[in-house]
Amino acid sequence: MLTKPSVPGVAIKSAVPIHCDVHSRRFHRRYENIQIETFGHQTRKVDPIEVDASSLTSGTSLVVTWRDKRVVVRHRTEKEGKDGEAVNLADLKDPIARNANLPADAPATDANRAAPGKEAWIVMVQICTHLGCIPVGQEGDAGGWLCPCHGSQYDGAGRIRKGPAPENMAVPVFQFIPNTKIRIG
Repeated sequence: MLTKPSVPGVAIKSAVPIHCDVHSRRFHRRYENIQIETFGHQTRKVDPIEVDASSLTSGTSLVVTWRDKRVVVRHRTEKEGKDGEAVNLADLKDPIARNANLPADAPATDANRAAPGKEAWIVMVQICTHLGCIPVGQEGDAGGWLCPCHGSQYDGAGRIRKGPAPENMAVPVFQFIPNTKIRIG
């Protein structure tokens, strides 16, 4: 689905291949429900950015580039939200939320990883905390993100569940303005 870019030089595509190339291993898979926004070489990156999430329906994601990092905006399904709430904090490898919108020691509850008042929405930096690879969405045993390079697995809220990654994926500063636009940064 192509939509009009909200920032000059932004290209939005669907069904974009995801690549990971580490130690001569290659991973490539095509996704139907992911959109990616990237800045062109001529466009100056601005901070913060605004993302129009009005086209996202339950179970779909949008990936944008912010500060040279991939940030995923996911509108979770009801099942993903319930699964996230059911996680026992003692079972988590990293008990800290890693949410820039909360105090540094906030626990990694599902509510502390989601958008306040909009628990169906997740906004996080889509970079594996092990070696900086790009995890693939809706994969792995926890049904969240899987880093195909070294096997780290995150749940639907971006919390590390298995593998060598030491921390949960980071949640950047963001806010909804008013209901379907998200300001990141």
